[in-house]
Amino acid sequence: MTAHSALARPRPDPLPDTAPDSSPGSAEARSSRRGRSRRPLVACGLLLALLALAVVCSIAFGARVVGIGEILDGLAGRGEALGALAVAERVPRTATAVTAGAALGVSGALMQAVTRNPIADPGILGINTGASLAIVAAIAFVHISSLWEYLWVALAGAALTAVFVYAVGSLGPGGTTPVKLALAGVATSAALSSLISAIMLPRAEGLTDFRFWQVGSLGRGTWGSLATVAPFLLVAVVLAAAVARPLNSLALGEEMAVGLGVRVGRTRLLAAAAGVIACATTTALAGPIGFVGLMVPHAVRMLVGPDNRWLLPLSALGGAALLTFADVLGRVIARPSEVSVGVVTAFVGAPVLIAIARGAKVREL
Repeated sequence: MTAHSALARPRPDPLPDTAPDSSPGSAEARSSRRGRSRRPLVACGLLLALLALAVVCSIAFGARVVGIGEILDGLAGRGEALGALAVAERVPRTATAVTAGAALGVSGALMQAVTRNPIADPGILGINTGASLAIVAAIAFVHISSLWEYLWVALAGAALTAVFVYAVGSLGPGGTTPVKLALAGVATSAALSSLISAIMLPRAEGLTDFRFWQVGSLGRGTWGSLATVAPFLLVAVVLAAAVARPLNSLALGEEMAVGLGVRVGRTRLLAAAAGVIACATTTALAGPIGFVGLMVPHAVRMLVGPDNRWLLPLSALGGAALLTFADVLGRVIARPSEVSVGVVTAFVGAPVLIAIARGAKVREL
């Protein structure tokens, strides 16, 4: 082979360039992906900070303001009587607000995911009222008095109401739609509220006991009551964690979810059960508190998107912070008395409901 022929031989193609693309477009895409992956962590940090602030405010503010130093002395078992009294009364109340708010946030997120209804909420769907009616009827006719009995009665009432509302919302052409489901819930809630009034009016002596349930209050929360509801809430948390990923597939549509191996009926049943348990437990603990389950999932969804693996736990944090702040506001604006936390959440949540209904045009999620 001559030198000329060697030079004339075509050279092999160079290896493909495996270096990462350094074009501006790819850099922007990578930066955007990193930003999206960090959003849940940033949102988690923000909500934790808000919750910590809410807890501090809940312990410090009330009929009388207590300083941080007095609170720390009370927690350590030393110092003035005021700090010890604040710790003894306000810390269990704060823990009750955190627990109830977290349960309501998760319950609302689950109901919105199961029904694909942007205005689904335990209060709007009438589930809170169903649990309340069951408790009031049991107090009036069976004379129950313990939180343990309230829990089981509330679970039965909430479950029956959920089934009834979904059945009514499924009637007629087109099956279940967000508007029909919301209307069925509102109508059912109004009817059940009338039954509650009919039961209570002839029994004036029982009105004091029922006042706790009527508008929602955190003032009677104790460590003992929290220990009583803890097993029920643990069941709801386990069920919610189990269905978080399947709910993401279900959001793509039933056919797609079935193709991905999701058991649609089982997923919906478990998610609905978790939502009903969380709602009924909160009603037994603190009374019917509305709109927390409506507002919080929407706010969290704007922060982290629709991924239920993040939406559910962050809705718990957001619900805990919101309800704790609402309780603080109710104690501050009517000092030395207080406004029930259910009134505060309704005052804030009603405009949010109107805005969501107008903006989203009540379409499916």
